[in-house]
Amino acid sequence: MMTNDDAVTRGMAAGTRRGGRHASSGEGAGAAVDNPVAADSKGREKEQAARVRHAEREQAAAAQRSGAHAPGLFDPIDLGHERIRNRIWLPPMCMYSVARQDGVPTDFHYQHYVSRALGGFGMVIVESTAVSPKGRISPCDLGLWNDTQAEAFRRIAADVRAAGALPVVQLNHSGRKGSSGCTPLGYIGRTVPEGEGGWRPEAPSPLAYGRMEEPTQLSVEDIRGVVRDFASAAQRAVQAGFGGIEIHAAHGYLLSEFLDPISNQRTDDYGGSLDNRMRLTLEVSEAVRAVIPRGMPLLVRVSATDWAGDGGWDLAQTIELARALKARGVDLIDVSTGQIVHGVHTPAKPNYQVPFSERIRSKALVPTTAVGLITKPKQAQRIVKHEQADAVEIGRAGLRDPYWPLRAAYKLGLPTDRAPYPEQYVRAAFGTKR
Repeated sequence: MMTNDDAVTRGMAAGTRRGGRHASSGEGAGAAVDNPVAADSKGREKEQAARVRHAEREQAAAAQRSGAHAPGLFDPIDLGHERIRNRIWLPPMCMYSVARQDGVPTDFHYQHYVSRALGGFGMVIVESTAVSPKGRISPCDLGLWNDTQAEAFRRIAADVRAAGALPVVQLNHSGRKGSSGCTPLGYIGRTVPEGEGGWRPEAPSPLAYGRMEEPTQLSVEDIRGVVRDFASAAQRAVQAGFGGIEIHAAHGYLLSEFLDPISNQRTDDYGGSLDNRMRLTLEVSEAVRAVIPRGMPLLVRVSATDWAGDGGWDLAQTIELARALKARGVDLIDVSTGQIVHGVHTPAKPNYQVPFSERIRSKALVPTTAVGLITKPKQAQRIVKHEQADAVEIGRAGLRDPYWPLRAAYKLGLPTDRAPYPEQYVRAAFGTKR
């Protein structure tokens, strides 16, 4: 029998196939129930769906009633041995700004990340940072495959922490999306030629993404090398002073490609069953946890659905993955969706990914974040207060306004002495008269 989590994902995906109309986006997971069962059981399924919606309305009401006792947006949160000052985090967003193509962070990266820490974010997650040269999304990406890169990251990590935020780096291998274009080079949505810094991408199966070049299929020995690369990059991140690691297993990059049966058509131990498709992500998580200090926060970013409907990656599988990751020492699941299968519509609107975060949090019993079109302080506060996520990530709004958390504190009526102001900025706090 189909589980309620299957129904959530499949109902949303069915809306995509019908032209992108999704009954549940931003309303709570139960609103998306769409059980395609035999005709003689439709009545029972409708009754079950009604019970599910009623139960979830009761749960939401209870959460609202207890909201005074739930954590707020500016309450601290403990992950591992780290206390993070608030629940407003900067998500990893690619800047594609390493013009030298050597993976070394620049003055731009320093200014970009430290300014958000000064602006009050509780956690600053550095953008996708490649574990190997072929693991870059584009030739203009950051890397942590050598000590020169690690040394250049040191001042970024140190000054993000000095400004009050926890510095975290996202480690990634781009898979079949690797060697894609970037602003300094062009070739947007295509493979950069080898003569201009590009390379042949790698993937679980020789299936191209969109207009990208067909990738090379990784051998089992190659896969073991990927695991070693993640572990080595994590060790360098520790040496550079980062306070946490995030593993990128979302958005159609290598680990995500192994998880999704649409992009993974292998017949060996890394393909086929869910256990096999999860194998690489779990091996990477175990390898990273083994080489970083005990108590250092370990996060994994996931796409909770590929939005492709039946036969793809969905919420039910994500919950199983989250449970397995928690058992291997992962502290938090960073919940996103999509970008795995080319050409699939994503029904983006405010809070559209929050139901996935809430469901993973409640079913896998693991802390989660919510991200995606969260732009307003009261909106973010409700997500945390109603325990739909343990933290929110403010992405593009955080690009527009590095001081979004300070502005949010003012909008929510938080006293200045409780807001995350740098001492030097207090005299100009939002709401002052001069």
